[in-house]
Amino acid sequence: MLNETDITRVYLASDHTDLRKSIDGLAALVQESFELNPFSQCLFVFCNRQRDKLKILHWEHNGFWLYYRRLERGTFQWPQETSGPTMQISRRELRWLLDGLSLQQRKAHPKLTAQTVI
Repeated sequence: MLNETDITRVYLASDHTDLRKSIDGLAALVQESFELNPFSQCLFVFCNRQRDKLKILHWEHNGFWLYYRRLERGTFQWPQETSGPTMQISRRELRWLLDGLSLQQRKAHPKLTAQTVI
């Protein structure tokens, strides 16, 4: 199960990725193409051309996790318009994406920072 408690950021690869790459290939892509540290407390999310498979690369303590998700029907609502090689999203948006929802949820409750208890 994906543990999000120590995650500081979530990055989506803007373009589709050849998912034949495994841990070393994806880590090299993060380091060389994205110019990010694959050993940071971040999730790096990659999607295939058909948008029905994704991989998540995550460093934890002394090794990498590689999560793989394949949909039997449907596609992930992968964002199309990005300005660079990656797009940073929140952990909440990642959960939406994994559930097949768009990142721009109009019906989601907005984030609220409460000041006092009623």
